[in-house]
Amino acid sequence: MWSELRIDSTPHVTVAVSPQVTALAILADAISGRRRGLPDRWREHVQEAVSPEGWEAALPIGAPGHSVAPDSIVPLTPLGEVPVARHVAWLRDAKPDDLQEDLGRTFGTEPVPRHWRRVADQPRRWLQGYATAVDEVWSAVEPLWRRARPAIEREVERVGAAVVRGAHDVLFGSLSERIVYSDGTLRVSDLEPGRYELGGRRLVLVPTLAGRDSIVVNYEHPELVWIGYPLPGVDAVWRQAGGDRSADELSAVLGEMRAGLLAVLHTPTTMSRLAEQAGTVPSAITYHCERLASAGLIDRERKGREVWVTRTRRGDDLLELFDI
Repeated sequence: MWSELRIDSTPHVTVAVSPQVTALAILADAISGRRRGLPDRWREHVQEAVSPEGWEAALPIGAPGHSVAPDSIVPLTPLGEVPVARHVAWLRDAKPDDLQEDLGRTFGTEPVPRHWRRVADQPRRWLQGYATAVDEVWSAVEPLWRRARPAIEREVERVGAAVVRGAHDVLFGSLSERIVYSDGTLRVSDLEPGRYELGGRRLVLVPTLAGRDSIVVNYEHPELVWIGYPLPGVDAVWRQAGGDRSADELSAVLGEMRAGLLAVLHTPTTMSRLAEQAGTVPSAITYHCERLASAGLIDRERKGREVWVTRTRRGDDLLELFDI
């Protein structure tokens, strides 16, 4: 099923950097149960960080068969890089009546759906619990966000360049496999599809560090439509971050120098080249290579004036065990 956003003229497209939208998308995947491609290792990492009250507050967001939610899940419009702490503060300071009004705007004259009914009955409890969930999720993923900033900045430049060239169709088609653009209509995969008009509103694109299938959209804002989509290459960002953590764990087993040597041996390498990669001289790594060879993790073979070092199958298996 697809929601449709009609775009009748050349749209005013901008890009926004919003850590809160990333926090929401990861929360929806890891806590609310709406799996959208978050790596298992990081899903578990986030799950371990969230308290029972956070879990309880997050569950309505991932209710099976539903995608419509009140604006309070992203309380401050993602324009400019609003810190997650400000969103959390808004939620903690919000009055129960504010949430009740938000639910009324979201669902109109229809009864509040069953999965949001407890929220309507206990608005203060939900506001505090959801604030806690967002805060805890962000604490778990903020280091990744900082690491990914160069990739996010490149995406901002990519979107800007496409807009300047007028290549909106190519840009829209590159956002996600769950977004299709043709004949002036943007179609977005949706559990509760609807039809919308962009009109004179802005279209704000928000790259996120969520799973590769994650899409978060707000069609109802009076001045803009915003779309959270996965940062291109996000899988590599998650993989690199996980690899760094795994490398730390391997270092605890082998020692930092030996773990580093083993990890860089993707192909057979000379001792001199291996020393260059380690930032030292061959004599300084001889002992470490002897220990790795004794453990059956590398082989060494002299060819002419050079000693070549090769990682063994056992060494490969060890790195695979640590997801490196």
